[in-house]
Amino acid sequence: MRQAVMTKPKVIEFHQVPSPVPGAGQVLLRIKRIGICGSDVHVYHGKHPFTPYPVVQGHEFSAVVEAVGPGVSGIDVGSKATAIPQETCGRCRPCRRGQYNVCEVLKVRGFQAPGVAQDLYSVEASKIVPLPGSFTPEQGAFVEPVAVATHSTGRAGDMKGKNVVVLGAGPIGNLTAQACLCRGAGKVLITDLSDYRLEVARRVGIANTSNALGETLAKASARVFGEDGFDLAFEAVGVEGTMDQAIASIGKGGTIVVLGVFSERPRIDMACVGEHELTLVGTLMYRREDYLQAVEWIDQGLIQTAPLDSKHFPFEQYLHAYEFIDREGAKSMKVFIDL
Repeated sequence: MRQAVMTKPKVIEFHQVPSPVPGAGQVLLRIKRIGICGSDVHVYHGKHPFTPYPVVQGHEFSAVVEAVGPGVSGIDVGSKATAIPQETCGRCRPCRRGQYNVCEVLKVRGFQAPGVAQDLYSVEASKIVPLPGSFTPEQGAFVEPVAVATHSTGRAGDMKGKNVVVLGAGPIGNLTAQACLCRGAGKVLITDLSDYRLEVARRVGIANTSNALGETLAKASARVFGEDGFDLAFEAVGVEGTMDQAIASIGKGGTIVVLGVFSERPRIDMACVGEHELTLVGTLMYRREDYLQAVEWIDQGLIQTAPLDSKHFPFEQYLHAYEFIDREGAKSMKVFIDL
């Protein structure tokens, strides 16, 4: 079978390798779609702080069940599925209290462990997340990033009726803004530097948008929320500037959920954080319940994914997909690899 290996930044080699055989308790998947996310792009540029090379990428994906190993029941050959990419120990303190997404020795497939950039992939049945038969391959591959949004919005506490700002209108920011509406937020404002991405946000129902090139967050907040301002923000970019904006503009006592992957360590105004009694909340990936919620919201049409589908590349053009993202990033959302 085919396998794509990133041997170093900006270099992908293709190999023919033996097809895996599912062992006891495992499921063999035939991969159909792989989504490329911002963290993958960091790996491509050599800026992901926790990924060694060589690495087989691919962690947001959809598949069809090819075969099941001994002892597996309730998973039918031919059914649609995806799988949770975390490898956890089950023994450390976070795992024992149910926070296995921050396992002390966490490995993520596609980063610290081999991902799904190959025709067939074997995974433990316990990691399988069944998908509705009506799902398109793209919807299945969107479950992982929607689960990120599901988990991060769950970390924010009760947001019913609250004014919310999402900084960054890329795929994660867009899906997070949609998830805020699913959780009952009042008004949601999303900001970005790309008019294209802001237009996609409006297409999925995020009515309030602002291009930070022409409007400060403070002015956008006053325009959308009036004197009330906002009490909750999601930083979905991963740069110092957006953290500065959030800290400077959020109401006193507010909460900022940090979603972005920071390739460089930011310097932020901790005096303001203390003086205004702000809460900074970290969020990492997801747990199984977030995947199940993501599937439900997509299936019910509460979260739209089709407007985020930007471009597809065949497997053999994996590297071209990254080159496209580098060239057209501000004019694209989700880029897929088709197998």
